[in-house]
Amino acid sequence: MADVDKNNLLQFLLRMGDNTLILGHRVSEWCGHSPVLEEDIALANTALDMIGQTQMWLGYAAEVQGEGKTADDLAFLRDAWDFRNVLLVELPNGDFGQTLMRQFLYDAWSSIMLGRLVKSSDPRVAEIAAKASKEVAYHVERSADTVVGLGDGTEESHRRMQAALDYLYPYVGEMFESDEIDRAMAEAGIAPDPASLREEYDALVARVLDEATLTVPEGKYVHKGGRNGYMHTEHLGHLLCEMQWLQRAYPGCEW
Repeated sequence: MADVDKNNLLQFLLRMGDNTLILGHRVSEWCGHSPVLEEDIALANTALDMIGQTQMWLGYAAEVQGEGKTADDLAFLRDAWDFRNVLLVELPNGDFGQTLMRQFLYDAWSSIMLGRLVKSSDPRVAEIAAKASKEVAYHVERSADTVVGLGDGTEESHRRMQAALDYLYPYVGEMFESDEIDRAMAEAGIAPDPASLREEYDALVARVLDEATLTVPEGKYVHKGGRNGYMHTEHLGHLLCEMQWLQRAYPGCEW
């Protein structure tokens, strides 16, 4: 592995871990509330997979940071402006269709990113990606099938899925932005330049949306800088209040 600035590697690991942490928590909010039991179990399992991936990414991030912290410290003791997730994953669940559309749009990106990361020059990154990619292969298959089933289903389900796509798609572009951290990771062979994933992503998404009889909305994407921590949606603060409440109320408590 080529020499790389420790902070750049840390920021990359936080971005990966925060994406799965925040989306995993969002998906977990469906537990006990899904339309049918099978979907309740499936979404709960998806959330657990993502939290497991979070532990690996943030665990490695804590090691790189070198301050004696743990994955739990990074998950529960940072404020909203310290989170590096893309805005897409922090958006509210909405109805079932919106949740599955968001999941598919993220899963498609994640499956491609992890496919590149398994060849990372950093052995730990490659190891984490290899483990996570097996789970994400199932996630993207399932979310894509659901998007097709609902998009090409009844008039009502089609309307809801198109509305979900119209709302969520403007946030997709952030996943392909490149900055100095991404360039450093690419130069070191640790991770691909996010922009290089766009063509494969568009092809995958277009294939599924075409089968779902859904139309990609036109227009520019939303950019508020979530990955860099200086601007998140108003939803992240509310989510963190729920997610971090117990640890902040009883700091250092062990079960």
